[in-house]
Amino acid sequence: MTHSEPAPKAVGRPQPGAVTGITVYGCEPDEAAVFREKAFRFGVTTTITEAAVSEANADLASGNRCVSVGHKNRITNSALLALSRVGVTYVSTRSIGCNHIDVEYAASLGIGVENVTYSPDSVADYTLMLMLMAVRNAKTTVRRSDRHDYRLSEVRGRELRDLTIGVVGTGRIGTAVVERLRGFGARILAHDRSPKTPSDYVSLDDLLRLSDIVTLHAPLTTDTHHLLDRKRIERMKRGAFIVNTGRGSLIDTDALVSALEGGRLGGAALDVIEGEEGIFYADCRDKHIKSKALLRLQEMPNVLITPHTAYYTGHALIDTVENSITNCLTFESRNQRG
Repeated sequence: MTHSEPAPKAVGRPQPGAVTGITVYGCEPDEAAVFREKAFRFGVTTTITEAAVSEANADLASGNRCVSVGHKNRITNSALLALSRVGVTYVSTRSIGCNHIDVEYAASLGIGVENVTYSPDSVADYTLMLMLMAVRNAKTTVRRSDRHDYRLSEVRGRELRDLTIGVVGTGRIGTAVVERLRGFGARILAHDRSPKTPSDYVSLDDLLRLSDIVTLHAPLTTDTHHLLDRKRIERMKRGAFIVNTGRGSLIDTDALVSALEGGRLGGAALDVIEGEEGIFYADCRDKHIKSKALLRLQEMPNVLITPHTAYYTGHALIDTVENSITNCLTFESRNQRG
């Protein structure tokens, strides 16, 4: 379904520059409602579609230099080329990461790509929830209760104040996680190439060796792909837990499965996983899931899997939409000044 909203008289804060319009792809109904409200405030025209951008629907952006895209589907190079041919020169992705877009190829077409920021609290809150669920054996407890088996677990839970927690990546989300952990009285170690917050920073090897829980908040780049590979996982403290609310490919999934099967790790809580594309965000109850690693992890009683949902709050939605529109307006303003 596609629809266009007329550009009303701008209200709210002054705009950085006039914009002909923004085409919004991959927009779910609740997002569309926020886009309509924010577009009215900013005085812009929006063309909104639930479909992800593709060669077939690139013409929806005709006449608009700016588009806003979702993160749930990979933006193919053929789609970028089609956007370029209809005059698009700027893509705002409604996500922190850009790994679903070939940014270099986009640049070769004269298309700039930028991400958005949103409240880090959504992911930080969720990260703490996963930590607590992991160390309190929540998966086993809930599954037993669903079967009306109310016996206590054979393994007692652990308290965060008794644990050392290693935070890898201390950007906005990692820093918000650190702030929350301080309230639990945990010992906190941090690792980042550019330390950004008052914390006990150590090398990655030391963090892995000393931490009872390792939580990942680094961006996915060529340098951080399989940041936790087989060798690094083997260096981790025996019985440690891994929490990942960043990107699935920060972890070598096969190595993780081996470490869990061999009993080296105590468990894992994963909101993201390698190969999640085409699986997460879809109803797969009657579908064959090809990812053997995902199926194996879900069988394990000490592994929690959730479908890339840490960001999914109303507050984050409002931030994401508003900042995507603002990105487009700022781009137009720069062009006008140029």
